[in-house]
This record gives sequence, structure tokens and C-alpha cells, in this order.
Amino acid sequence: MADISITQDHVLTLTTAKAAAQKMAEQMAAEYDMASEWDGDVLRFTRSGLSGSLTLAEQQARLEISLGFLFKAFATTIEEKVAAKMQKIFAAAA
Repeated sequence: MADISITQDHVLTLTTAKAAAQKMAEQMAAEYDMASEWDGDVLRFTRSGLSGSLTLAEQQARLEISLGFLFKAFATTIEEKVAAKMQKIFAAAA
């Protein structure tokens, strides 16, 4: 079960949403040493202490993050920052 679950609505095509998600993944890789790979319309990502997936669908993106022990104490802060980032990325790509 995910520690953080965020659903973000969008009005993008699936192709545009995927491009926006890829841009976000590249930023996260550079900032947080996070590895990611696509499996169809699902972006799976990992780094030490967390893992998760971003599932893209028509008009919706769903993010699931599982936190390791050390990150669980910061779950609320992480969720707020990630939700704001998702909103910004998917709105900016529109």
C-alpha cells in the first residue's frame, strides 16, 4: 500500500501528458538521484528510501509513492510538495 497517493486531473492528450511526466522525471533524476522507466503509460521510479509509480490516463494522472522508514516522518511535507509539483507540471504543459 502506498504511503502517498495523489490524483491530478488534466486536459492534456496522453502523448502530451507523457511528455510532461518525462520532463518531471528528468528533473527528479537530476535533483534527487532517482531512476525511472516507462512500462506503457506507467512511469516507475526508485531511489534509496522510496519507490513509486505515475500512471497516466485520459484526463488524469495518478501518483503512488511508498516511503522507506526514514522518509515516513516527512510524508506530509513530501505529499504537499509533490502535489504542488504535479499541479504545476500538468497545468504548465496544457
